[in-house]
Amino acid sequence: MPRFGSSPLSFPDFSGATRRLILVNLAAYFALLLLRLASPSGFDEVVRALWYDPTAFLHGDLWQPLTYSFVHDPRSVLGILLELLSLWFLSGFLEGFHDANWVTWLYGVSVLGTALAALALYAVSITMGPALLGAPVPLTGCFGGIFGMLAAIGLLYGDVQFMLFPLPIGIKARYLAIIYALVTFATLFGEGRMTAFSMLGGGLAGLLFARMAPRRGMSFMVSESFYGLRNRYYRWKRRRAARKFEVYMRRQGRNVRFDGQGRLIDEDSDDKKRWN
Repeated sequence: MPRFGSSPLSFPDFSGATRRLILVNLAAYFALLLLRLASPSGFDEVVRALWYDPTAFLHGDLWQPLTYSFVHDPRSVLGILLELLSLWFLSGFLEGFHDANWVTWLYGVSVLGTALAALALYAVSITMGPALLGAPVPLTGCFGGIFGMLAAIGLLYGDVQFMLFPLPIGIKARYLAIIYALVTFATLFGEGRMTAFSMLGGGLAGLLFARMAPRRGMSFMVSESFYGLRNRYYRWKRRRAARKFEVYMRRQGRNVRFDGQGRLIDEDSDDKKRWN
């Protein structure tokens, strides 16, 4: 688990997307913990409904690619601790350079990329045989989002020095991401094939998002696209109205002209730029 900051013992700010992601994961963890204590059978049913199983997804459980990342094993306190500490470090680091929406979208895209990779492996295994898939294990936890964040940091801030906990050894972010990817790739040849392939999918999704997404986040891009479309529509209406007005004025014995933006061209004026 990496550390960073002005001091090797410093923690990033607990705010914005970092705080929301960690609190949602914690709330889901304790909710499942209480449910397991109150009703073990109900706990099993809820977990099976929320984790990501490609077979169940193809049979109609379409919410699972979004919900599985909030399913954590209540019996593994160390597992949830390591996951959330890693999420805190990586998300907090990214929020120092990007806004909360960008970080949230990166996490979400990485989680979906993880699920998509698992689905792709499952689909291929149907054609080529179950030996390719290995032991099918439903996906749980936010490891895909974490790996996507680490991949994005390695791409965008590869020269940042991280500390390898608990060893006092510094390593650049790009090399840390590469090592994690190689270790995960090596796991493809073991029993946890689906989990390893899914993590690689989450890392690839994080890389693509960091490379292609606007710096201000997907919501900013969507809003800008909407306003751009709206402005193009208004410009088209103005040009259409200008053409109709030209036809009307010709019928009245006068010639008027408009430019390509629907602005009147005053041919008698020396100041041609006043309409620009």
